[in-house]
This record gives sequence, structure tokens and C-alpha cells, in this order.
Amino acid sequence: MIRKNNIIISIVILILLLPVTFMLSGCNAIEPRIDLAEVTEIEILILESFPVQVHVVARGNLPNPCTGIDQIIQSRDENNFQITIKTKYNQEICIPLINPFEETIALDVYGLPAGTYNVNVNGIQDSFTLEIDNILQTI
Repeated sequence: MIRKNNIIISIVILILLLPVTFMLSGCNAIEPRIDLAEVTEIEILILESFPVQVHVVARGNLPNPCTGIDQIIQSRDENNFQITIKTKYNQEICIPLINPFEETIALDVYGLPAGTYNVNVNGIQDSFTLEIDNILQTI
């Protein structure tokens, strides 16, 4: 009788531990998902300094509290600035609750000649104008 009870207890423990083992092993298998952030608006700020500093304020929404800003990449081709904001999500289950964000990005404008420059942040565009060359003159 004792041997039969031990076998039943062992089977019950095995049945209870199997799902826990599968759940814990699944946590390590989740690959983070990288996406573009949903940018809804940008604002270009030209700071009153010389050389001029230009900042872009990007606002938008993240799809849930488990998603965060992962990387901000900035590049320039002639008069066009391209900014890419990437997000990272690495949870299996997360409540779908819109999470607003705001990021301020300093553009690399030192040494640029006077002119109009375009800015694209994840598809949202605007422009700014440098009235004079943005470089310190040494006398």
C-alpha cells in the first residue's frame, strides 16, 4: 500500500512540475521585437546661441508599457536629416495600453552652411532654416 501511494504521489508531482518546467524554459526563448516608433508629431527648436543648436522634439505613442525606446539613429544627406527611432519589446504578454513618449534629439548642425534643411523622423517631416553659416569665425 505504501509503495502504491508513493507511485501516485510521484505521478502527481510530475504532472504538477511539467507545466512549470515548460513555462520557465519558454521565458528564455522570447526574442525581443524591434519596430519603428509611432511618431505623431515633431517640433524643431532653434536655440538662441552661436553656433546655433537645433533640437528636434519627437512625440508619439508606444503600443504598451512593455515597449520602450531602444535606439535613435541620426544621419544627414546634404540638406536632409533622417532620424529613425526604434523600439524594443521583449515580453510575451503585455496589456495593450497606449503609452505616450517624447524624445529630444540634438541635430549635428555645427559647420553647416546657411540654408534650409529638411528633417524626417519616422515619416513625419518638417524643415528649418539657418540664416548664416553655422561655424565660428576666427579672426
